[in-house]
Amino acid sequence: MYITKVELQDFRNYENLNIEFHPNVNLILGNNAQGKTNLIEAIYLSSLGKSFRTSNDFEMIKFGSKFFRVKIEAEKKNEDLCVEMAVSKESKAVKLNGRKIKKISELLENIYIVVFSPEDLKIVKEEPEKRRKFIDRELCQIRPMYFNNISRYKKILLQRNTMLKENSPKISLLEIWDQELAEYGSKIILMRAEFIKKLDKISSQIHKNITNGKEKLHIQYEANVPFMNSLQEQKDLFLEKIRKNIEKDLVRRSTSVGPHRDDLKIIINGIDIRKYGSQGQQRTAALSLKLAEIMLIKEETEEDCILLLDDVLSELDEERQNYLINSLANIQLFITSAELSDKVKRTLPEGKTFYVENGCVEQRKSTIDFEVVGV
Repeated sequence: MYITKVELQDFRNYENLNIEFHPNVNLILGNNAQGKTNLIEAIYLSSLGKSFRTSNDFEMIKFGSKFFRVKIEAEKKNEDLCVEMAVSKESKAVKLNGRKIKKISELLENIYIVVFSPEDLKIVKEEPEKRRKFIDRELCQIRPMYFNNISRYKKILLQRNTMLKENSPKISLLEIWDQELAEYGSKIILMRAEFIKKLDKISSQIHKNITNGKEKLHIQYEANVPFMNSLQEQKDLFLEKIRKNIEKDLVRRSTSVGPHRDDLKIIINGIDIRKYGSQGQQRTAALSLKLAEIMLIKEETEEDCILLLDDVLSELDEERQNYLINSLANIQLFITSAELSDKVKRTLPEGKTFYVENGCVEQRKSTIDFEVVGV
């Protein structure tokens, strides 16, 4: 699977862009704030229908414009795929192979993309929300039903929290939301538990390889509602906990029970590295989790994903750079960076190099010859 072509109109700082990519490696170089990340952000839209940087689609509209349009073409098992998205302040339309889709979940299971940025290197030590987003992004790609469950859960949670903020919330109405929250929340918990079990196994082996067997990584699911063996048992326990906490919720005016409070416990050699790990251990664990994410997609879908490395190589030491690059055979890579050393470039497979400046992209054909491919 690989991206073949991207067309942008009034997207971020791009007025018009039409560019073809290499199926192996695409280096996207340039100074900061020129549009490198904007370009791979547009590519990412073809996977989940939303950005990895913002939850507000309007932020991606070029300043002074009324809408943006993105068209991504890809090849998957000799089959052509085309995702088109047009967003204005009034509407959002998404097409898959020329057919307008009604739900974003219809877009899933077509183009699998993993993004790895400097923010992901902080995933271990930062707040639990970052780790929940990591789980959710992966599961949404490989399990469209999870996407539906988490979307519905978030809407119900918002409605329940809104009611809790009223001066005199009606307990009878809260109990209705509690039933819905337990229904969808329990499904999320069970799917997360299965995913984290697989993630633990794969990331543990990767981490062992990176550290030459010196460190043992273990990932544990810290579920706010303890994991049970069946959906009915999970729902019963969920309802029991939320009812016990109703007084606390009324005082705090927010919901204290549910998967929106979950976390991952990340352990190396028996130590919780979220609190006590060195920066090197935390970064190695983050790298192991990301590589495990790629392998999980392959295991679950029998498809190689596309990897977006957004200015992350410069954050890794040479040993980890080499391990990352050597682990990515048969995967299309998009690598953004202000600059890459010749040594790193020599380790990469065949590909293309693009230079970005102020929303313009040039492909370098030789050291002195440039071909303008988008302005």
